[in-house]
Amino acid sequence: MKTTSTKINRRSFLKVSALSGGGMLLSLNWLAACYPKQAETLAMPKEWFQFNGFIKIGENGLVTIKSPNPEGGQNVKTSMPMIVAEELDVAWENVIVEQADLDTKYFTRQFIGGSQAIRSGYTNLRTAGATARAMLAAAAAQSWNVPASEITIKAGTITHKQSGKSAHFGEFASLAATMPVPEEVQLKDSKDFGIIGNSKKNVEAKNIVTGKPLFGIDTKREGMLIAMLVHPPAIGKKLKSLDGSKAKNMPGIRDVFKIKSLQDDYKRTFFDTAQFTDLIAIVGESTWQVLQAKKTIEAEWEIEEGYEEKRDMFGREGIRVVPKGLESSATQEQVMLEAAKNPQTQRKDGNPEAAFAKAAKIIERSYTGPFLAHNCMEPMNFFAHVQGEKVECAGPLQKPELTEQALSSRLEIPLENIEIKMTRLGGGYGRRSYAHWLIEAAVISQKMNAPIKLIYTREDEMTGGIYRSRYQATYRAALDENNELTAFHVNAGGLPENPLYADRFPAGAVTNYLAEGWEVPSNITTGSFRAPRSNFMACVEQSFLDEVAEAAGKDPIDFRLELLAKAKANPVGEGNDYDPDRFAEVIKLAKEKSNWGQNTEGISRGFSAYFCHNSYAAQVLDLKIVDGQVKIDKVINAIDCGLVVNPDAAKNLCEGAVIDGIGTAMFGELTFEEGVASKSNFDTYRMIRMQEAPNSIETYFVENGEDPSGLGEPAYPPVFAALANALYRGSGKRFYDQPFINQLNS
Repeated sequence: MKTTSTKINRRSFLKVSALSGGGMLLSLNWLAACYPKQAETLAMPKEWFQFNGFIKIGENGLVTIKSPNPEGGQNVKTSMPMIVAEELDVAWENVIVEQADLDTKYFTRQFIGGSQAIRSGYTNLRTAGATARAMLAAAAAQSWNVPASEITIKAGTITHKQSGKSAHFGEFASLAATMPVPEEVQLKDSKDFGIIGNSKKNVEAKNIVTGKPLFGIDTKREGMLIAMLVHPPAIGKKLKSLDGSKAKNMPGIRDVFKIKSLQDDYKRTFFDTAQFTDLIAIVGESTWQVLQAKKTIEAEWEIEEGYEEKRDMFGREGIRVVPKGLESSATQEQVMLEAAKNPQTQRKDGNPEAAFAKAAKIIERSYTGPFLAHNCMEPMNFFAHVQGEKVECAGPLQKPELTEQALSSRLEIPLENIEIKMTRLGGGYGRRSYAHWLIEAAVISQKMNAPIKLIYTREDEMTGGIYRSRYQATYRAALDENNELTAFHVNAGGLPENPLYADRFPAGAVTNYLAEGWEVPSNITTGSFRAPRSNFMACVEQSFLDEVAEAAGKDPIDFRLELLAKAKANPVGEGNDYDPDRFAEVIKLAKEKSNWGQNTEGISRGFSAYFCHNSYAAQVLDLKIVDGQVKIDKVINAIDCGLVVNPDAAKNLCEGAVIDGIGTAMFGELTFEEGVASKSNFDTYRMIRMQEAPNSIETYFVENGEDPSGLGEPAYPPVFAALANALYRGSGKRFYDQPFINQLNS
């Protein structure tokens, strides 16, 4: 057993008095359906007793566990309570899961991002369960007048073997809630886990497939009005004048007015990103009425002057330069090519210049990646009701705590007067990190003195930011007369973000290594996109390494394993952010499970491997090209994310990442002409279709006993290159520019 201090987050263990009722509870009918032996629905407790921010126990033994983080399809609403339940040692069929609201008193890091939910919450969640277990044991020991050390707890039953006494949790819940919170608790040895590591069905699955109201867009309140926005028709323009008289005279329309979501002098944090802050709001009684009124808005727009934004980048103050102009993709390309000529050195090992000068062979290739729209299936939306100094909000967002701070500043209302209810996200992928629409909804509600649900149309979202940056990278590799890699050089940059991770593989594996980066200011607003920056760098790095392996006459997997062996035996430089042993093991697992080297007629294979978000992923993709159409047969995932809490959920994450990555690599692209996005809906912005998904996806996990690490993002980046490398073997063409469909059809 492992002993841990409950002081990891003492706020989470503040005891409160017994609670009656208990708030929203999921139907036990569904929980029973997950377990065939459970024939009847258990009765709800009359009283609940709260032990800490995570756990309430009813007098009949049922346990409510709150899932603190937003749920956006990553299944944390099931997996996080599983961790608590494991240490509490309650039978899973007696667990009810609730979505926690934003509550900074009890919870920390209530957000989606960086694949950190399980990794950062693992110990806290275990400690919450173990603490409640210890308090139950203390209550039983006191009641039975026996030493607490003689009490055992298993599957919700408290037992004293020596006296033969036993009870379920509910019998001691009231007393246990009054017990002192222990300073230290013992955590289980992983070999004793009964819930963690065993698949559990998604606690919301039935509600999802039967269409129950779970998402922000489902929110309804009495007297609620619908609001929509009009933003400038081009990025680089701003509102000059507004005539909303026609709209105001339409049926059901309550008002049309200008709003300002963020003040000009506001120091923005990283997640206070927004393309436009000066907007036109239309408020009415129904979505259809507001949509029709929106078409009649008459507004005059003018070119916006360049400006600077004050930024607080996680405690580091900075300035974002927003240039004047209406940007076009063709001119952006020329600006990026010029910027690449004057990069900043981010890492340098050895003497790469000398190594390239005496190389027997030099391979040089350049790659590009376009702007990308997030295209979450659920459009951006949020509910807000501002009543004087009190605010109620509900909807889908990834960073509620940080958004709450921005909202407090904008409305000049104290944080403690703001309530944010987190709904399920109909897709996030980084886009819902930048919840300016919540602030917009609240500003409109404050103006109207009414509850408001703000809804974006698909066109609003796709043409008004926020996007993945546009990227470019050039790689060079030097081989000696023995075809050994002697030097490696990467020059990468973007508009407006530099995507380079200078300390990632193959840094540390090459004696002479140079990493250079650059970036170009733009008024096109960008932000996090699933596996930020890695989604581009994995593609280009792994595509290039395949080409270098071919030039060296080596198998692409063996080539990478040779480099990792060098990184282990004689690591070059400092700060390499990967473990060569773990990286090699995941590659070997992919090689084994895919039967690499056993070729099938008509099938082209591609390999890729990448480290990001504290986890390792290696993939083999099999495809065939028939009459110019790509048919993906199989993808093999090998993943090292440490201990897997919920295997089925983990596999689902990987499968989703693979399909998402294939679609983005093949079709994702957004260009601009005079500040206007080239695509505004799915009729032109191509998404992957069902028949284009792989016929099968197999996922295997490395079992190494490490604590859990990230998984929502790590399986996404490498599939880009696995696809590119397989396409090369099927078509004879290397793929240097995304989306690949353009080159495939050229």
